[in-house]
Amino acid sequence: MSKLISAKKISLKNHPEIREDAIQKFIFDNPNVLGLGELEPIRREKIQVSGGRLDILLADDNGTRYEVEIQLGATDPSHIIRTIEYWDNERKRYPQYDHCAVIVAEEITGRFMNVIQLFNGAIPLIAMQIQAVKVGDDIQLSFVKVLDRVSYAVDEEDEVEPTDRNYWNKKSDVIKYVDEIFEDVIEYAPGFELNYNKYYIGVRKNGISQNFISFKPKKKFIYLNVKCGDDSNYIEELNEAGVEYTYDSRGRGLRLKISKMEEYKVNKAVFEKVIKEAMERKNIE
Repeated sequence: MSKLISAKKISLKNHPEIREDAIQKFIFDNPNVLGLGELEPIRREKIQVSGGRLDILLADDNGTRYEVEIQLGATDPSHIIRTIEYWDNERKRYPQYDHCAVIVAEEITGRFMNVIQLFNGAIPLIAMQIQAVKVGDDIQLSFVKVLDRVSYAVDEEDEVEPTDRNYWNKKSDVIKYVDEIFEDVIEYAPGFELNYNKYYIGVRKNGISQNFISFKPKKKFIYLNVKCGDDSNYIEELNEAGVEYTYDSRGRGLRLKISKMEEYKVNKAVFEKVIKEAMERKNIE
């Protein structure tokens, strides 16, 4: 039978041996402890063109980068300003990614919580508190999200910057996946054509964008974004088929990852159901 024990909460800031760089390294080596999904560590102590160093840069597989700043003790104005400044630097330098600022501190005070909430929404920002307890000779860390990012749904039509086929040929080695999938789509959505934009490939009919689906080719795989809402009718089928997906709250639908065309061909019936659901929601016949 498990024993119940009490743990002693400690202050990392006042600990004689623990330094901020140790916490930084722990998060960088174990990024999933933040509870933000499957994250890949990109860089520690990234030098900024405007001066200073970003503590940690992380990324997920959906094209989001997280600019993480750590502070032992309570938040202070310079910490908040630095976090936002580094986030702003990175998003301007790498606009092809979605960016989110992350503040990690031992204490996020009520006063600064109010300040952070003013930015939230206008600035994608997550606030997390570190809790440290001593267990024997070890220190156990846990991370509690006290303020989550507010995401506003955005239609791709609002982010249009036209490009052409050559632009995507240079960016992706698997652009042919888009062609093969779209050949199937126009069998039940006749009259549509591909619409090439800077950040995605949408679809249009008679010159008008109607992005019930859109494609985001990467170097070696593509994302198929399907605006089927948060309907879970097909989640079980996708799981059984082994299709890799995430729910895209900004795009109000599913983001399906296709690494090989065989994955699509074997599960074509499931993909077709999800796409037709999106068509129904857009009243496309």
